Amino acid sequence: MATLTTVGYGDVYPITGLGKLLASLIALLGIGMVALPTGVISAGFSEEVQTRKAATTVCPHCGKQISSN
Repeated sequence: MATLTTVGYGDVYPITGLGKLLASLIALLGIGMVALPTGVISAGFSEEVQTRKAATTVCPHCGKQISSN
């Protein structure tokens, strides 16, 4: 837990058992609040990029459908 959550030089850390437990829970919640939404957003972004790549477009000059592949 200390390896994942240490900030700076790691010279300030909880000593008591309750402090270590509380710090671990808060650290996991903090990491989860960043990591989970990041994965969801990046998956959605990737899906949108793939959708736009596969979409057909219309030629502005002749009106024919153009495949972007």
